Amino acid sequence: MTTPSAGSANHVSVTINGRQYRMACEVGQEPQLLSLADHLEARIQSLRGRFGEIGDARLTVMAALMMADELLETQNRLAALTQEVEALRGDRAANIERTVSTNRAVAAALNSAAERIERTTQLLNRTIGGGIAIG
Repeated sequence: MTTPSAGSANHVSVTINGRQYRMACEVGQEPQLLSLADHLEARIQSLRGRFGEIGDARLTVMAALMMADELLETQNRLAALTQEVEALRGDRAANIERTVSTNRAVAAALNSAAERIERTTQLLNRTIGGGIAIG
């Protein structure tokens, strides 16, 4: 059971493995500290249920190691996801650049085709207008 201690707003009393500890924390961080202590206590109780009475220190160390392992796995996964996001950002930037380049090439091709059509139309108008047949 964990409870905020009376008096100072930046101290919390927590119970871990049957022992009470008065913990200092930054103002406003009390709920987070209480939650962490409850999580550790639940882990210790779970281990106690699985392994029985193997010693308070051993249970606490096992719980801390399990939580440290989870933290390390989470950090590794976060690092992998961060790399994946960066790779996707790089791909996105390359795709945008390719799209812009393709759009410019298409626009240039369309402009060139329009100019050729315009020249052909002018030539045809002059030819038909002057009564000279092409062909």
